[in-house]
Amino acid sequence: MMDYLDAILIGIAVFATAATGGIFAPGPWYEQLEKPGWTPPNWAFPVVWTVLYIMIGYAGWLVWRADGAGLAFGFWIAQLVFNGAWSWIMFGLKKIGLALVDAFLMLITILGFMIFAEPISSTAVWLFVPYLVWVCTAIALNFEVLRRNPEAARAG
Repeated sequence: MMDYLDAILIGIAVFATAATGGIFAPGPWYEQLEKPGWTPPNWAFPVVWTVLYIMIGYAGWLVWRADGAGLAFGFWIAQLVFNGAWSWIMFGLKKIGLALVDAFLMLITILGFMIFAEPISSTAVWLFVPYLVWVCTAIALNFEVLRRNPEAARAG
């Protein structure tokens, strides 16, 4: 019974994080910004994030079930916080530079989770690999949007 309750609570945490992407959607401000040609198409973001959030949730549950509230799970919670904050900072506050800082903090906490989860669950670590790749891509995109739109960065 406790495993189900834990899974539900972890699912709620992941869903709350994912919801920030719907609450703070890109919108017209972001659409008018200059972006690189390699920017993924708009339809790719909800598809990719849905898969990633399922993997993030399962990885967190695996670590929680095996180790409880240890350091690895602490990094898991931290990456969720930075993940949820990014959409608010980028699309809500329109702070491109601050969003880039948040993305780097997300990357650090993802790596921290992977390092500290490795002795606990190699499956959890492998579940985070696509997330790591996607966040690195997002950092590059965030940087390029900042670089190509200095006036929007100053205004935000």
